[in-house]
This record gives sequence, structure tokens and C-alpha cells, in this order.
Amino acid sequence: MWGCVLVMTWVQAMVLGLVQGLTEFLPVSSSGHLRIVSALWFGGDAGASFTAVTQLGTEAAVLLYFLRDIVRIVGAWFRGLARPAARGLDYRIGWYVIIGTIPIGVLGYLLKDQIRAGARNLWLVATMLIVFALVMAAAERFGSQRRPVDQLTARDGITMGLAQCLALIPGVSRSGATSSAGLFLGLERPAAVRLSFLLAIPAVTASGLFSLPDVFESGDAGLHASGSQLLVATMIAFVVGYASITWLLDFVSKHSLYWFVGYRIAVGALVLALLSAGVVSAG
Repeated sequence: MWGCVLVMTWVQAMVLGLVQGLTEFLPVSSSGHLRIVSALWFGGDAGASFTAVTQLGTEAAVLLYFLRDIVRIVGAWFRGLARPAARGLDYRIGWYVIIGTIPIGVLGYLLKDQIRAGARNLWLVATMLIVFALVMAAAERFGSQRRPVDQLTARDGITMGLAQCLALIPGVSRSGATSSAGLFLGLERPAAVRLSFLLAIPAVTASGLFSLPDVFESGDAGLHASGSQLLVATMIAFVVGYASITWLLDFVSKHSLYWFVGYRIAVGALVLALLSAGVVSAG
């Protein structure tokens, strides 16, 4: 049984939209940051449904940014179905995205109740920020990073798709999980990040649309936003998210993921310290 219903304010909606846009594509966990910011600043939880719906804004940014790539891949996929001779790299990537999306679609549906409740415990979020920071560091350290995007295989799509399932746990990070998997498979960092973005599009879009009715239900956990607040938060996430994509793709072509590893450990340790001191509640 849920506690009392908390009504979201306009400031909260705008701040959370900004946080969503800033963190969705960085390997730092947007859902984890929304949970932490909600607890520290607002004394509540924005809720998994609010998180999923505002992700529609950032996914719209991905669609716009990669529109040419998406149109090209979709066109190549359909042409490849009709003509085997036309089955090139884009056709294969289309299949990799489809196959890689299936695991998170199935698990997301089966575990939806756990995702909206127990998985949002701040002890878990903070712990996963630190644990997966170490996974990302290992991926940077041991990944050969010798394979460019034109050497993508079905194994890459399947493995990165399975890794994407870890993002159902706040604190892991969708891009962090899939990019790390790609690095472990020997992909170059830009290739791993690009496929990571493409894999997220169907999964996040479906999750947001599926969660849209739940965000307005008073029985759902979390701070409750009005339709107009949700729209504004999603629009802010779109604008900021688009800028974040541009920055991240340039950043990873020149820098390692170690920068995000240190940040994740610092934030995770801070939250654990606040929880231990009783400054913030885990629930």
C-alpha cells in the first residue's frame, strides 16, 4: 500500500526534466539521478513512470539526431528483406537492433512491478552506481577497441541487447551497460556508443508509451505530475538531451569512460554516506 500522494510542483517538474536531459545519454544512469535528485531536493520520488515518460523527450532527440541514419537503416532493412543481394551493413544493423531489443522488452514487462517499487531503493541505486563504475573501468582497461562500426556482428547486437536489460535497475545506466558490453567485445568506443543509442530507441520509446497512463494514477508511487508539467519536463529533456548527444559523441571520440567512472563512484559514495547518516530516506 502506497503512502500519501505528493503533488509535483512546476519547479520540480522543470528540474527533473533538466536532469533527465543531462543524464540520459551519459553513462551515469538518468533513472538513478532522477531518484537521487527527487530524494535530496524534494523529499519524494518522481517515480518510474514519470522517468519513463520523460525519456520520450530524450528519445525524440535521438530520433532527430540520428534521423538520416535511422531512415537509411530502415530502408536498407526493408530492401534486404526483398533482395538478398542488398543485404549490407545497414541491413544487418537493423536486425541487430530488433534482436537486441527483445530481451529488455520481455524482462521489462515481466518485472514492471519490481521496477516501479523495490528497485528504486536508494541503497540499491547508490551501490549500482559504484559497482557498475568498476565494470565500466574494466571495459576500458581490457577492451581491445580494434573493431570499427563496419565490423559489427550479430553477437554484438545480442550481447549488447542483453546488457541493456541491466538498465532496468536504476543506477546501472543504459548507455553505460551497452557501451561497456561493446568495449568488452572489442568494439571501438564510438562504434559501441553509436549502437548503444540505436538499441535504446525502440526500448525506451515503448517503455515511455506503456507508462504514460500510469503517471497520472494516484495509486502509483511517486510525486504526481499534471499533464502540462509532464509535457514541459519532456520538452526540456528533449532540448537538453539533443545537446548532450552532440557533446557525448564528440567526447567519447577523444576521451575514455574513466571520467564517468570517477563521477559515479563519488556520487554513489555520497548517497551511501547520506543514507548511513539518516539525512535521506532510502524508500
